[in-house]
Amino acid sequence: MSKTALICGISGQDGSLLAKLLLKKGYNVVGTSRDAQASSFRNLVTLGIKSDIDVMSMALSDFRSVLQVIDRVKPDEIYNFAGQSSVGLSFEQPVETLESHAIGTLNLLEVIRFLGGGVRLYNAGSGECFGELGVRAANENTIFKPRSPYAVAKAAAYWESVNYREAYGLYVCSGILFNHESPLRPSRFVTQKIIQAACRIAEYPKEKLKLGELSISRDWGWAEEYVDAMWRMLQQDKANDYVIATGKKSSLESFVSTAFSCVGLNWQDHVISDSALIRPAEIESNRGDSSKAEADLGWTATLFMEDVVQKMIDAELEKNS
Repeated sequence: MSKTALICGISGQDGSLLAKLLLKKGYNVVGTSRDAQASSFRNLVTLGIKSDIDVMSMALSDFRSVLQVIDRVKPDEIYNFAGQSSVGLSFEQPVETLESHAIGTLNLLEVIRFLGGGVRLYNAGSGECFGELGVRAANENTIFKPRSPYAVAKAAAYWESVNYREAYGLYVCSGILFNHESPLRPSRFVTQKIIQAACRIAEYPKEKLKLGELSISRDWGWAEEYVDAMWRMLQQDKANDYVIATGKKSSLESFVSTAFSCVGLNWQDHVISDSALIRPAEIESNRGDSSKAEADLGWTATLFMEDVVQKMIDAELEKNS
């Protein structure tokens, strides 16, 4: 019998890429969106898998909605990607961000407990929860010190998951993922903003790209590798939490330089700083240590920042050709 996976928030980057992976593994995949009839599921269309997936409407903030969908689908595994996903936007919408993650995750946990606890749940955590790391690399024992409403919300969902695992014996894993990118990223994310601008400026050199603080450093990986780690977590005999990262960090300036170099340009000729784009509180540097994932899951990153940028540039140029 094929397993059934329910992917909450399937229309985003991670949900779509995971759906593609699970279909290849023979899963029956059901995806949810707040309003499935109104959603275009553009990423699923781009990946050529929309017709292979059953889509349903579900509002994670509504307990009855969550209960109805899970009781109807009866999934073996649930992957939760729903919720406000932008760090920058969370400063403008802190209440929506907190509710979408903390209340949404709590509703999932309560429904699973209410229905007998037989479902395995993946909770999407975030390396943003660690806050400023300096030269250190964060592992599963590193203390959370969130510096954005988004990170606060993710930290709350993480501890809810730990509590339900320990108190009720639920099988719930949190993947504490550092930055991971793909061509499916929307343009509001700075990485995609840079990629798209570099490709446009190669054609129209008079345009300028406005960015905030370029000195910040992040641990960037390839999203398709990261969704494989998510799946591996739910295949273990015992539920656990894992940091997923490349272990290498690069400055945003290096990301920009690499992107413009890919299209034959010097970034300094085309990028200007805009203080309005600097966040109220920023993480200067972060990096993850995935030693535990390598030991338990057999997972390691093979693509790093330069590879990610080149693949995103190639996809953007192909899309525009």
